[in-house]
Amino acid sequence: MLRSLLVLLTLPGLGWADPATPRFEPVEIAPHVYDGGWEHFVGGGVAAFDCDGDRLPELYAAGGANPATLFRNRSQGAVAFEAATPDALAITGVTGAYPLDIDGDGILDLAILRVGEDHLMRGLPNCRFEPFEADLGFTSGDHWTTAFSATWEAGQALPTLAFGTYVDRSDPDGPFEACDDTLLYRPGADGYGPAKALRPGFCALSMLFSDWQRTGRADLRVSNDRHYYVRGGQEQMWRMDRVPRLYTEADGWKPYALWGMGIASRDVTGDGFADVYLTSMGDQKFQVFDPEANGPTWRDATYDRGTTAHRPHVGDDGRPSTGWHAAFGDVNNDGRDDIFVAKGNVEQMPVAAMEDPNSLLIQQADGRFVERGQAAQIATMARARGAALADFDNDGRLDLAVVNRRAALEVHENTTDAGHWVLVDVGHPAPNTRAVGGFIELRAGGKVQTREITVGGGHASGHAGLQHFGLGTASTAEIRMIWPDGTTTEWQDIEPNRIVTLAR
Repeated sequence: MLRSLLVLLTLPGLGWADPATPRFEPVEIAPHVYDGGWEHFVGGGVAAFDCDGDRLPELYAAGGANPATLFRNRSQGAVAFEAATPDALAITGVTGAYPLDIDGDGILDLAILRVGEDHLMRGLPNCRFEPFEADLGFTSGDHWTTAFSATWEAGQALPTLAFGTYVDRSDPDGPFEACDDTLLYRPGADGYGPAKALRPGFCALSMLFSDWQRTGRADLRVSNDRHYYVRGGQEQMWRMDRVPRLYTEADGWKPYALWGMGIASRDVTGDGFADVYLTSMGDQKFQVFDPEANGPTWRDATYDRGTTAHRPHVGDDGRPSTGWHAAFGDVNNDGRDDIFVAKGNVEQMPVAAMEDPNSLLIQQADGRFVERGQAAQIATMARARGAALADFDNDGRLDLAVVNRRAALEVHENTTDAGHWVLVDVGHPAPNTRAVGGFIELRAGGKVQTREITVGGGHASGHAGLQHFGLGTASTAEIRMIWPDGTTTEWQDIEPNRIVTLAR
């Protein structure tokens, strides 16, 4: 019989004051810059994951033409990182990275996206890594890779991997209308064979496997950059049948074209289904899922919710904003998810703002969002790309790291006098040791927060580790786990301001 084990590890509690305006403080860190020519206008991601077993996430930052850097987490009472990159990870051409446990040994590995051949790196103890493409039968061509997602399909010992490629650099008629294919690696008995090309490709900059309809099958959503597909393209969702196919209007899919940069996914409305936030050049789109449509239907709620973030909110540059990485997270622990958006001009695009500060959209009690980036002290003017919104020191407050193009990596420690919280650590038997495809449900303060465990989304930036939930003033909560095969645990009482471990 399958059982769930609940372990509580007490951490120092936070104050019990009412949630306040978020506030972050800069953290000194060794210089690291994402740089390079036009092939590094996009990308610039960062992976946040624990590679030494202390439950504190390290940061692996893409460098583009510069070597990528691994920052070891040295936080003790305050957020601190030390640059300590093993030779296997000190590589150039990196556009982004995503952590996941590919081989099911309980140690996180890395999928590394590059201008060139992509790499799969096996994680070893104490943050050591080695290539293991040959062991898996994985081969990568010379691509310009800018998006990634992964999921475990039923009965498979290895994850299904999707790599999103951008412009085909070898096309002599490019770069416009020269978008490359999405590459799908499904495992077989002997590991991975050649990739299946999902066509048409429309210059993917973000993708996400998600069980959007809560049936146990994850489909692949792709956000595409219309700057290069120009016409005939749109956002995409692939139904992951034995032979994948695109959803169409007949299925309920709404055609949508934008300068797609990043995908963030979270149940904001509280109905148990994931809503999405899509970054773009011009404005950002918040779309809520319609469970009555009987299909993959999301309806635009951008203006109703105040989430456009379409122009710089400080300074005198009134041209449109360019959004890149987006992430949901409760930065003031009031029980409502907020949205971080990394912003920055592509390079020297005159139609877009050159001084384009990052946004922090705080959700109010009525469900609308208001800009608080400047008050939170994260509205910097560098050309931001990827980011990580995660708790770097396990004090229950979400911290922030931002990779900038041609400017130094930023790390910000959250010092908000915030509400209550829990951090949830999920464990599952091999091969899917992180329970990817499962759902955490947390009940507190009269509502249920639903969290799908995924690999992908954002802009070239992935996070694996403790799942953070804000609780507001609630002094008690209940939690349950819906495992990837649909098995559901009983509701269990938990106390706030702790790490909660759910292990199957």
